[in-house]
Amino acid sequence: MVSLKFLSILPAILASVPLIASAPAEGRTHNGKTTAARPTVYPHPLNTGKKFPDSPRRTKTCFIDALGGGQDDGPQILAAAKKCNNGGTLAFLDDLYTIGSPLDLTFLKHVDFDIQGTLKFTDDIDFWIRNQFHYYYQNITSFWQIGGEDVNMFGSGKGVIDGSGQKWYDMYDVQKLNTTFLRPMLIVFDGIKGGQVSGLKFRNSPNWNTFIGNSSDMIFDNMRIEAASTSKIQAKNTDGFDTYRSDNIVIQNSDVNNGDDCVSLRGNSTNILIQSLHCNGSHGISVGSLGQYYQNQDIVENVYVFNITMENASDGARIKAWPGIFGEAIPGWVGGGGTGYVNNVTYDTMLLNNVDLAIEITQCYGQKNLTACNEAPSSLEIKNVFFHGFYGVASKKYDPQVGSLICSSPSVCHDIHAWNINVLSPTAKAPYYSCYNMDTSLLGFTCKALT
Repeated sequence: MVSLKFLSILPAILASVPLIASAPAEGRTHNGKTTAARPTVYPHPLNTGKKFPDSPRRTKTCFIDALGGGQDDGPQILAAAKKCNNGGTLAFLDDLYTIGSPLDLTFLKHVDFDIQGTLKFTDDIDFWIRNQFHYYYQNITSFWQIGGEDVNMFGSGKGVIDGSGQKWYDMYDVQKLNTTFLRPMLIVFDGIKGGQVSGLKFRNSPNWNTFIGNSSDMIFDNMRIEAASTSKIQAKNTDGFDTYRSDNIVIQNSDVNNGDDCVSLRGNSTNILIQSLHCNGSHGISVGSLGQYYQNQDIVENVYVFNITMENASDGARIKAWPGIFGEAIPGWVGGGGTGYVNNVTYDTMLLNNVDLAIEITQCYGQKNLTACNEAPSSLEIKNVFFHGFYGVASKKYDPQVGSLICSSPSVCHDIHAWNINVLSPTAKAPYYSCYNMDTSLLGFTCKALT
């Protein structure tokens, strides 16, 4: 005879085993809900000029039924990823999935994620500090890492990934000088070759939202990122998208509401296209920071930023490099002395509203003492940069200054061009840009030299 105790836990056991259907994923019904077709996503209207690999149709589906009651769905997600690897779709059709354990899915090949509900990470800070994934670069960590070949995630405008960030925001105000208090990123795409991420909402990440590292041939389309505190403590370091050591990446048609870089292109980001974004509350579309690690080479090359709306931000277009000497920048954080270059970067068409600086270039990132910075000019060269078609109104913060282009030396910062720049002062004063070590003949605006 089967015991009543066993019967009481049988539904949970069955729910933890992903159901597999050996048929195309789209249009299949499970528990009254229907799987979605993978959307067709391509760069538009511009493209990188490089080919994106084909993604064959999937032939099997793993239905993941949420355990409910706050139980950890992480293990069954991992099991489903293994079962449906090599040609399958993971279908998340329930309203809420709870994830209370780190997800290492860096082994994927030809896999889709059909996410129609919410995947919510628990806010057990003590657990996550002990169990998150760690990376060398800037001592960052994450809840979830995904890697492999031909990996697609789509939310059909309904799917949500939620980092339960509020407790992290509040705790960081107390723990920010504690070097062991590492806040995880929402999701890391590490080592993906070919993939599309679309129609998803990323919400309440404790740290950066989307980190794209060691990856190539990826398109992010129709994304919505939100990271805002509901308490008096502001959310910090909530970058929307970050690229690092990645090539042929497109980020487009998306909305980012956050408190740090809307997009940040970090070391060895090449052939990057960013187009048709709305950014609110951010630090702009940033190249860098670069040159943080002593004698390490950072390259950012062949970048096109097109058709951006930037509101309530510290910057519109921003390029930031560390000084040429290694030294302490802020408490607990040292950097500088790295090498490399920024080459062929274009910012084309940006509408600004209440933005502190329309354009900012600095080679003294992390060093407030300009005199000390000039004594150690940046080793990282900035060249062939183009700003075109900037319109709108700056904020009152530096009024009537609307931009800052500060280079440490003409030898490492040159061929910076700007034209059709029409950013106004909010008080109707004559706008100007602070310039230092710049060839002002290439700039279509009024420069005011530093004194």
